[in-house]
Amino acid sequence: MTSQPNGAGLLNQLHTALTRYVILPSPQAVDAVVLWIAATHAQPAWAHAPRLVIRAPEKRCGKSRLLDVVEAVCYEPLITVNASPSAIYRSITDDPPTMLVDEADTIFGAEAASNEDLRGLLNAGHQRNRPAIRFDANTRKVESIPTFAMAALAGIGAMPDTIEDRAVVVRMRRRAPGESVSPYRHRRDRPALTHLGDQMTAWLRGDLNVLERAEPEMPLEDRAADTWEPLIAVADHAGGSWPDRARQAAVDLLAEATDNDQGTIRTRLLVDCRTAFNDAQVISTADLLRQLNADLEAPWRDYGPGGLSPAKLSKLLAEFEIRSANVRFPDGSQAKGYRRADFADAWARYCPPEAPAGEPSQPSQASQPRSERDGTTARDGTSRPTQITGPVPWDGTSRPNTPSRPSLTCIGTDGTAGTATPRTINTRGIA
Repeated sequence: MTSQPNGAGLLNQLHTALTRYVILPSPQAVDAVVLWIAATHAQPAWAHAPRLVIRAPEKRCGKSRLLDVVEAVCYEPLITVNASPSAIYRSITDDPPTMLVDEADTIFGAEAASNEDLRGLLNAGHQRNRPAIRFDANTRKVESIPTFAMAALAGIGAMPDTIEDRAVVVRMRRRAPGESVSPYRHRRDRPALTHLGDQMTAWLRGDLNVLERAEPEMPLEDRAADTWEPLIAVADHAGGSWPDRARQAAVDLLAEATDNDQGTIRTRLLVDCRTAFNDAQVISTADLLRQLNADLEAPWRDYGPGGLSPAKLSKLLAEFEIRSANVRFPDGSQAKGYRRADFADAWARYCPPEAPAGEPSQPSQASQPRSERDGTTARDGTSRPTQITGPVPWDGTSRPNTPSRPSLTCIGTDGTAGTATPRTINTRGIA
């Protein structure tokens, strides 16, 4: 009779292997990478395919070595170096490989235009039912090609927001004096790691139905919860100390990402405008620009010789349906400016909550299970409210506010002719 695999024991073995060859920035980062690798062995069970972003400020920080270890243990690694986009697309099936992208910064940098197909795949493949639509010149037919697959990307510097927002992000750093690791030798060390991967396949593939139905309690919300759900489901399935460690890793790494996230330039502008308003209900364009351009650490002084101009400010804010108008001040004077009420919706949607003076910001609230996150009803069955109502403060005019429109997104990419390249991936045996 075959004994049941010890899931926690397998995760512990992988943890030991990782720390033998690579120094990661924190224990939580090690746990996150362990769980991400394990989750690749159960991809058919997941609704989302989280990315693993391995980034560093400079060379020689261990990015490629970590990717070597990931390649040895993950499920059906598909290294994208020198692979054509059409070959990569056609390697993705209902049982997808794990894509590994080294030097990913080159894909999104100066050579971005020549990597449009791969970037589209990495953006779209985070969620199921987001196929790429391609025209096959050989058959003269339109094809719907699956894109769903987990992917690890290693590179220097930050990846685009569209990638990191769907990723477990690990920030590598160069080894300090006194820190040492064992050298990794491909022919000597890879077989043992591959065998560990085979054991993980046997463990998790035997319970795909259980994992597919799993709805773990999440310490995160929204897209972050979608990204971390496979990792936490694996941790819960393994048991031992892993459920607590997984949730701690999720909270800590998300907090680190939030601390380092400067957001888009428009989001930064919203936050800085909120600071400039203080408690005022209206502000003149001249006063708002004076405060924005006076901040030596803000980017606004670089917008031309005189800093951010009224025209550029208007263009940036127009994306949020915020426009200047003639506003009246409490003393009866009038000037061109902005109303606080016109910013309220954008602040609520795009900016972090403003902590009361003297109080620390609060951590994210725990999310609902997946079935509730994807629906439109609360746990008690009542409809969720779609708009926050309350008293509207005086804004200098009786003109009603026009609610901002929700944004629309598109994941379409340019087409390629495509090829009939067969998938040639070695399938691991299941013990």
